[in-house]
Amino acid sequence: MRRGERRGPGGALGKAALEEQQPPQPNGGAPAAAAERPPPPGAERDGPGLRRSTESEVYDDGTNTFFWRAHTLTVLFILTCALGYVTLLEETPQDTAYNTKRGIVASILVFLCFGVTQAKDGPFSRPHPAYWRFWLCVSVVYELFLIFILFQTVQDGRQFMKYIDPHLGVPLPERDYGGNCLIYDPGNETDPFHNIWDKLDGFVPAHFFGWYLKTLMIRDWWMCMIISVMFEFLEYSLEHQLPNFSECWWDHWIMDVILCNGLGIYCGMKTLSWLSLKTYKWQGLWNIPTYKGKMKRIVFQFTPYSWVKFEWKPASSLRRWLAVCGIIFVFLLAELNTFYLKFVLWMPPEHYLVLLRLVFFVNVGGVAMREIYDFMDDPKFYKKLGQQAWLVAAITATEFLIVVKYDPYTLTLSLPFYITQCWILGIILVLTWTAWRFFIRDITLRYKEIRRQQQEHKYEKDKCLSNGDGLSSILDEQNGNKLRERKL
Repeated sequence: MRRGERRGPGGALGKAALEEQQPPQPNGGAPAAAAERPPPPGAERDGPGLRRSTESEVYDDGTNTFFWRAHTLTVLFILTCALGYVTLLEETPQDTAYNTKRGIVASILVFLCFGVTQAKDGPFSRPHPAYWRFWLCVSVVYELFLIFILFQTVQDGRQFMKYIDPHLGVPLPERDYGGNCLIYDPGNETDPFHNIWDKLDGFVPAHFFGWYLKTLMIRDWWMCMIISVMFEFLEYSLEHQLPNFSECWWDHWIMDVILCNGLGIYCGMKTLSWLSLKTYKWQGLWNIPTYKGKMKRIVFQFTPYSWVKFEWKPASSLRRWLAVCGIIFVFLLAELNTFYLKFVLWMPPEHYLVLLRLVFFVNVGGVAMREIYDFMDDPKFYKKLGQQAWLVAAITATEFLIVVKYDPYTLTLSLPFYITQCWILGIILVLTWTAWRFFIRDITLRYKEIRRQQQEHKYEKDKCLSNGDGLSSILDEQNGNKLRERKL
């Protein structure tokens, strides 16, 4: 959504909303872009501004500064000058490998420049729409890279990682977090709590901040807790495949679920509460008289333009229930891909590529969740899944296919019998609840309603017959109906 496409408050039309009613301008100005924008979606609309019932009110003076303009010609001119410098003034090195890497990087940068200036805007506009267009293009590049790795042999794919980092392409042992699980080790007189200190590594704050950001994406406490607990069950179930999943019981449930994940979810929910109550009133920077107000406006540029409260309502319909189950499944699969990818591609957990992948999902995950929610909330308006959500789903599936191809032996290791029994029991319970909630319960309620209506009709009929002239009134009514039918 570009800068000229802002809308005013739901109760009254603001300046940007008035621009949407103006006819398109021939010079392609902001009113033309606003006129092409369809009304925002929502299950309920209120007021002439067509604001969602779960969306906060927005007041915007409609200022369109240099910061919000497209700058397509400027980017094209700078890009052409850079390519001309490389072609005319720089001597090409004779190193084939260096030229290949340089050419690939230059091709990616040109594609990113094109996407940032020309790609379609997503649902987010802060800090700037170009920022989210950049991550959309990075998603395309990453998906193409994954497809390239998928089409290589296992050995070639692992050795190809050396072109990115010469230290890669070497098998690495997985760290086992299990072993001695005593919280207090009396045998170690120097430090009896050494097991706890050994588990406190860089992944503890990563867990906290990760779940804080995931809560901002999902915007629902129940879904976050379900995903958090289910992932710990997955680690229990798959520790025979990856030693990295082997952790102590208190590491699973106390440090992960309660402390790191739980505290991150709690802080995320507090932030969501603040964002839902915040007043979204925007002014141009030069329209603010005080320096304190200008600094506050600059800081708030990195907060959302408006806020939509997510109401997933998984039990309201079978479609929403299946959609929520699909979201949880993709989330868990993306989490598992983090561990399996570095296992099959021989990347150490602390490698910068692992961190870059997490940063990538943090930036694209929020947009994808908003597009999925819009698609679920109003499928008549959003007739197709959003572009970022489509790419995130494709990336998650491609990562899993790489894991399947590069190490099928690990994935086919059979689950222990008691683990298999637990998962079968859980699946049966979910399927049973689904059948009861959306099929058996609806049929039962419909049958009870029909019986209730029949009993009420019978009661009214018996009441009329019990009166002295009840039978005659019924007969008169029937005769009147027959006379009307004959006249017709």
